[in-house]
Amino acid sequence: MSSPSIALPPLKLLRLGLKSTDFIHYQETPAKLIRESIRRSQGQLCDLEALVISTGKYTGRCPKDRFIVRDVVTAESVNWNEVNQPLDEAYFDVIFKRSIEHLNKLSDIWVRDAQACADPSFRMNIRVITESPSMNLFAHNMFIRPTEDELEDFEPGWHIISVPGLSLNPAECGIRNSNATVISFKRKMVLISGSGYTGELKKAIFSVLNFVLPNDYGVLSMHCSANEGRDGNTALFFGLSGTGKTTLSADPQRKLIGDDEHGWSDEGIFNFEGGCYAKCINLSENKEPDIYHAIRFGSMVENVTFYPATNRINFDDSSITENTRVSYPLNFISNALEPSVADAPENIFLLTCDAYGVLPPVSRLTVGQAMYQFISGYTAKIAGTESGINEPKPTFSACFGAPFMPLHPGRYASMFGDRVRKGSVRVWFINTGWSGGIYGKGNRIKLNYTRAIVSAVLSGQLDHADYEQFPLFNFSIPTSCPGVPNEILNPANTWGNKEAYRMQALKLAGLFASNFKQYAEGVTKDVLDAAPVF
Repeated sequence: MSSPSIALPPLKLLRLGLKSTDFIHYQETPAKLIRESIRRSQGQLCDLEALVISTGKYTGRCPKDRFIVRDVVTAESVNWNEVNQPLDEAYFDVIFKRSIEHLNKLSDIWVRDAQACADPSFRMNIRVITESPSMNLFAHNMFIRPTEDELEDFEPGWHIISVPGLSLNPAECGIRNSNATVISFKRKMVLISGSGYTGELKKAIFSVLNFVLPNDYGVLSMHCSANEGRDGNTALFFGLSGTGKTTLSADPQRKLIGDDEHGWSDEGIFNFEGGCYAKCINLSENKEPDIYHAIRFGSMVENVTFYPATNRINFDDSSITENTRVSYPLNFISNALEPSVADAPENIFLLTCDAYGVLPPVSRLTVGQAMYQFISGYTAKIAGTESGINEPKPTFSACFGAPFMPLHPGRYASMFGDRVRKGSVRVWFINTGWSGGIYGKGNRIKLNYTRAIVSAVLSGQLDHADYEQFPLFNFSIPTSCPGVPNEILNPANTWGNKEAYRMQALKLAGLFASNFKQYAEGVTKDVLDAAPVF
C-alpha cells in the first residue's frame, strides 16, 4: 500500500543532481494522485470513476526511438540490431543531464518506490521519478507495491526518470527525434524523454529483466500470460496482439497469475508485475467482464473518447488510437492469484492468428518444433484493401516479444527448450485465425472451438487422442477433439480448392524459412530440423 507517512531520505535524490526535495511528493496514495491530476487539468473521472488521461502525441511505444547504452556490460552480450540500437555513453550523460535540469525547473516532482518480480528471490527495487501525478499512478498500478516495512530501508536497484515535457536535441543526444527511451545497464537507469505514453515505463523494465534474469540468475524471462487450475496445474499463453492471449488466459475457472510478463525459474513461474495493462478497444462487459469491472476508482484509462455531453467512455471509438488502454492493480481482478507465484507449467500454448488459412486449429509440437515456433513468433495481420482485395500480412516477432529482448533469440529459446524437456511440458500450437480459405474467403475459427481445444488440453483429453501427421510443417494434429468438428482439425479438409490450399501452404512455409535464416547460426540442430520440409 502507498504510505504518505514515510519520508524519502533527501540525500538519495540530491545525489542524482536534484537541487531541492521541497516539492517532492513521495509515495502518494492513488486518491491523491487522481485529485492532483484533475486539479491540474491532466485528467478527468469517467462514469465508472476511473481516471481518464491523454498521453499526448504518442499513444504507443516508439521502438525506433529506444536505445541501449553500449558499455562494458552490454558491448559483447546485447544482440545489436534495429530493435536493440546502441547509444554511446557520452550521449547518455547528456540526456541524463538534460533530464535533471528539466526536473529542477518543475514546481512538483512525483517519486515512487516500487518493485518487479513476485518471487522474492529475484525481486528488483525500482525508484520511479516522474513529472506528472498520472505517470506516478501508472507506476503504482503496474509495479509491485512494497509494504511499509520494506519502504523503511528501501534501496533502489534501478531508477526510472520520466520527463515527457523534455524535448531533446537529436544532434546533441545522438538520437533520431526529440523523444527517446534509453536504458543503461551500467548505470542501472532508464531515461524516458519526450513521450507521455505510460507503456514505455513498463516495457523498459521488462527489457531490463529480459537481460538481467537470464544472465545473472539463469531465469527464463517470457512475454506471456499465465493461469493456474484448481489442482495447481499451470498454463502459459504466448501470442502477439490479436491472437487471443488475454482472452484465452482469462478463464473464470482458473486463477490469473498475470497477463503479460513472467519468469520461469528452477522453482516455478512468477509474475514480473503488480498490475495489468489491458486493451480497451471494443471493450464490453459481456465480452471481457474482468477487464470491464476493473475500470473503477484507482485504475487509469488512456486515450479514449466520451459519448457527447457525458463522461461515459465510448470504447468502440478508435479516433485517437486503436491502442486504448487501462492500467489497474492485479487485485482489481477477482480471480487473481496473490502472490503471483506458481508451479512450472504443464502445458504451453503458442498462439497464432493465421490469416492465410493454412495452419491447424491445434498441433502438438516436439521440443525442437516448440523452440522453432517460439523463436519465429508468427502471426498474420490484415494489411488492408488494395484494388478491392484484402491480403494477409505476415508478422514474425522473435520469442513473441522481439522489441523487448536484448539477447539473441537463440538464448531464450535454448532456456525454453531446456525447461520444456526437463519438465516434460506439453507444447501446443493454436491457430485462432482462418480456415477454409484466406481472410476474406474463409471463416475465422470460432472462439468456442478454440476454448474447447484449450479445455481438452488442460483436462488431459488430448493426451489420449489419435494423431496424424500434418505435412510440410510435420506437426502432429489430433483426429478428434471434444466440442470441435472433426473436419476442421485438418485445414486441408476445409478448402474447396485443394490446389489453392497447397499453394498457400507452400507460401507460408517459405515465409517461415526466409524469416528463420537470421537466427540459424544461433540455434541447435534439432531446432533447424524443425523447419518446414519442402
